[in-house]
Amino acid sequence: MTRKVIITCAITGSVYTPTMSPHLPITPEEITQQSIAAVESGAAILHLHARDPDTGQPSADPEVFMQFLPRIKEQCDAVINITTGGSSLMTLEQRLRAALQAQPEMASLNMGSMNFGLFPLKNRYLQWQHDWEPQLVEATRDTVFKNTFADIEAILSQLGTSGTRFEFECYDVGHIQTLAYFLKQGAVKKPLFVQFVLGVLGGIDAAPENLMHMKAAADRLLGSDYQHSVLGAGHSQMSMATLNAILGGHVRVGLEDSLTIGKGELASSNAQQVQRIRRIVEELGFEIATPNEARQLLQLKGPDKVNF
Repeated sequence: MTRKVIITCAITGSVYTPTMSPHLPITPEEITQQSIAAVESGAAILHLHARDPDTGQPSADPEVFMQFLPRIKEQCDAVINITTGGSSLMTLEQRLRAALQAQPEMASLNMGSMNFGLFPLKNRYLQWQHDWEPQLVEATRDTVFKNTFADIEAILSQLGTSGTRFEFECYDVGHIQTLAYFLKQGAVKKPLFVQFVLGVLGGIDAAPENLMHMKAAADRLLGSDYQHSVLGAGHSQMSMATLNAILGGHVRVGLEDSLTIGKGELASSNAQQVQRIRRIVEELGFEIATPNEARQLLQLKGPDKVNF
């Protein structure tokens, strides 16, 4: 049987800002439209953040999430995955609000505290649409994204009781060790969905050797019955995804992770990136997993058990 590859599409995130691309979805309507198009192009999982509809600033407001979550669910059968990472400038309480209210099938979970450096982006732009943009980017020079062991325990206990399962985001090898600890303690259960995150300043860089090292570490520490995907930040998006598919894993694309579709060329939409990686994966001889196939593989609770 041909192996099924899950495509996750991260629609908007909190990394890039409106000045950086006119194609970045900002409003609930834009997030909805780009999400539906991504699913129609082959994405099985939608990884979702929210933004202030007027300014584009990252938002943790559940009311903003609820302007697009029900609409997406009504128009497609995608697995909806809500961030608990939000932004490094948000508190844990703020980051959890939307997921706790929505009780989605999946939520992201960063497996450790880290420097999350976006500040080099500030030098690429001379003019900004909004004052908050350069301020947010520069703030990451002296900000730590905080997810301590206690924070992770809180997220697991508060969301896990609703049946939400997790996209465990590992930005470095030590994060896999942390996940292995929680697995040993019985705080998380297999099958695990592990997202290797490469190319973020402060985490492991996006080199083929590092992806293979992450995979080897996960094999050793997590054992069998886990699924791995990869997020290659910026220009490494397609190359890391291609390699991970070859290594037996799944892929993540989207404008949260990269604004481009080729060197120096802005992606016109999330769907364009999904279409590109789908073509690559299929030409490698694999099939694209449907949302329901992803649910079965990851043992998710189903869309009828969410709170939106």
